Amino acid sequence: MTSDTVPNFSFSEMSRRRWRVLVIASVGVFLATLDSSILAVALPALSADLKLSFSEALWVQAAYLLVVTVLLIPVGRWAEKQGLYKIYYLGCLVFGLFSVAVALAFSGATLIAARVFQAVGASMVLTTAAAIVTAVFPTWERGRALGLNMLGATLGQTLGPPVGGLIVSHVGWPWVFHMRAPIVVILLAAGWDLLGAERRDRNLELYSTGAGGIDLRGAALLGVFLASLFVPLIFSPLWGWQTTRTLVPLFLSLVFLGLFIFAELMAKDPIIDLGLFVRSRVFTGANAASFLYMAAVYGVTVFTAVFLQVVQGQSAQVAGFVLLIQPVMMTLITPVAGRLSDQLGTRELSAAGTLIMAAGTAQLAFLRVDASLWQVLGALGTLGLGIGVFSTPNFSAIMGSVDRSRLGVASGMFTTSRFCGMGVSIAILGAIAASKLGPEGGRIILLGARAGVENAQAFAAGYRMAMLVGTGFALAATVASLLRDRPICGGNRDS
Repeated sequence: MTSDTVPNFSFSEMSRRRWRVLVIASVGVFLATLDSSILAVALPALSADLKLSFSEALWVQAAYLLVVTVLLIPVGRWAEKQGLYKIYYLGCLVFGLFSVAVALAFSGATLIAARVFQAVGASMVLTTAAAIVTAVFPTWERGRALGLNMLGATLGQTLGPPVGGLIVSHVGWPWVFHMRAPIVVILLAAGWDLLGAERRDRNLELYSTGAGGIDLRGAALLGVFLASLFVPLIFSPLWGWQTTRTLVPLFLSLVFLGLFIFAELMAKDPIIDLGLFVRSRVFTGANAASFLYMAAVYGVTVFTAVFLQVVQGQSAQVAGFVLLIQPVMMTLITPVAGRLSDQLGTRELSAAGTLIMAAGTAQLAFLRVDASLWQVLGALGTLGLGIGVFSTPNFSAIMGSVDRSRLGVASGMFTTSRFCGMGVSIAILGAIAASKLGPEGGRIILLGARAGVENAQAFAAGYRMAMLVGTGFALAATVASLLRDRPICGGNRDS
């Protein structure tokens, strides 16, 4: 269907330029998601150069993840009112500027401060990109478009370690951040005229208009809840799971979650319409599956890289190339899965994807210390296939289950569930993988500290157990996907 007079869809200026919008949105998402994964490789060199303590090194990662996670939903609500593309464009500008500031940092404090502002820009990009794509594409093209947009996110997450390894090895860690600047400049130049197009479309009320103020009390309670949940998860390798510093914030996170829910039920214009979770089992189930899927797979790349290098003695470059199999499979499958979801629906594809993921993590769980690289490649390839099959149909189900005026919050909620899953994956799978390593476990995993034969064997045992737990998370995501039903408020086909 290509006519500009198709029923149930108004082809605005932005819609007529939708393929350019898709490219711009996908590149921004790629850069923002690349950041959290590429740093894993750059962190040891960065820490040595700036003489960071273990705590400071953790904060370099934590500051970015925490700020992004806390801001995603409030920024989504703000973007609905100000204009989705306007906030996306501003986010690209902020992200680019502070990426350069990170590269120029001369101490731990300046580095962490720059990471905080960089994360503000990333939150604007991540929470609006998919909402823009959903708004400007008709329903019969949505799965294909979101598949290509999702490809930017998945490539960013999985290309980080191999790309980071090459950059750090040949030109130094600052170029991990410097390289974003020219890409952002091109992105801003290519999308400048779209600001005017969006403004004219909003004046004609052709897509996503918001009104009223922002629920500041709800935003504050949500932020405190996420911070009290995320900080102990991230710092558990340093603090330990049974210490007061870990347990008290986790308990308080439950208290703040209760206060947030109560405040949102009382608010006239809540930052999250909790009724979405009641009215649409698709919205609820797909977000739950998104969280569980990320909990299952996010830590796999990091811990498999440690397995290859610490346990098997492979070089960082060999490990990076082995890990490439996962994004290659995702690159091939994600767009295909998006097109299939337009034709077949999203529920069965989502469930099939998580089952394939479970098969991949189960293969990793049974790797021997002397496993061949072909066995690792087979397991990671299976995992990449599952992620490719799952990601776009699940995402399309979420974005198709809400009213167009709630696209910003829906995108923010989806990305928040993914980031919470990242935190859980790194914390829980990491704690299991390092459980037999003693007090140096966190340093070995996060900073690449040298490990002797005994520690290598201990990590191998913990790694296999962590992959089994990841398999459990993936199977739980399968159940969440299968229990979904059609969205009450409309959206794309889901059965």
